[in-house]
Amino acid sequence: MAVQELQLPLIDLSGYINPKSPGDRERVIAEVREACAKFGFFQTKGHGISLDTQKGLLKSIDTLFNLPKDEKRSLSFLQNVSRRGYEESGMSLRDGDKLPDSKEAFYIGREDPVVEHAGFYGPNVWPPLPNDQFRTPVWDYYQATHNLGSTIWEILLQGLGHPISVMDAFAKKPMVMMKMIRYPPLAATLPGQFGVGAHTDFGGVTVLLQEPNKHGLEVWLDEKDGWVPVKAVEDVYVINCGDMIMKWSGGAYKSAKHRVINKADNESRLSCATFFHGDVFATNPLNPEDPVKETVGQLLIKRFGNQFSLSDEWKQEVKAAA
Repeated sequence: MAVQELQLPLIDLSGYINPKSPGDRERVIAEVREACAKFGFFQTKGHGISLDTQKGLLKSIDTLFNLPKDEKRSLSFLQNVSRRGYEESGMSLRDGDKLPDSKEAFYIGREDPVVEHAGFYGPNVWPPLPNDQFRTPVWDYYQATHNLGSTIWEILLQGLGHPISVMDAFAKKPMVMMKMIRYPPLAATLPGQFGVGAHTDFGGVTVLLQEPNKHGLEVWLDEKDGWVPVKAVEDVYVINCGDMIMKWSGGAYKSAKHRVINKADNESRLSCATFFHGDVFATNPLNPEDPVKETVGQLLIKRFGNQFSLSDEWKQEVKAAA
């Protein structure tokens, strides 16, 4: 059931990023705290990322996915120890089956020249395109959403009464992954087929760009027992909290289920999600006195350990650093 009449909060971050009066920052912190406590999601404007940067990113994604199939497959993320590169996958059906040749994605992250910690840090894979057609606009966009993700973390920390200085250790060498996605047209899918089935995000802060007017995202609202459509509006980002934030905040902030159904009948749909998790050895910044002392790396191992070449030595290294 879709709850059509509801909308996620739209928060203007400019009051926090460039405050004009003494109470501006406190107002934004309170608005974000309330939205993340109730929904786990909010929309935002005044985020500081230019339209040119957004358009450059979307144009680059389109250029990449229009490359020949064999050329894209040669960049497969399965061939990269850090899981960077191209992915193609079937989309979810309501009965749990998969269909081939549906959704495409491309991953980048921190540009670390040396592979470290079983691939959690490492180099990116870049397609054979001129820099001005892909690498430069994509990297500029990555840096911009990296900064926005850090800002959201600052706000979440202050919302629970912690100082910004907690970020110094948490974001010393943050793992920030970016996933660029192209969904096929609705007309090319079967009834009951999702771009992404219902799920929660694993980690920290997600910064999502939707191609304007290509709607598809829906968020589950428990109290209404239904899905809330989130329209794709130009220059408006969607922010959400992952499971790690919900766990570490003791439930003060919510991690909500969401899904994607491309509603553009004869056109593909582009989106881009940037995931700001934190330093691999960082512990709970939302409760610095948390006695468990579980690290970002340990939580990643629990969730994604089978996707990386995690040696016993590396697992011990993460455990010892906690």
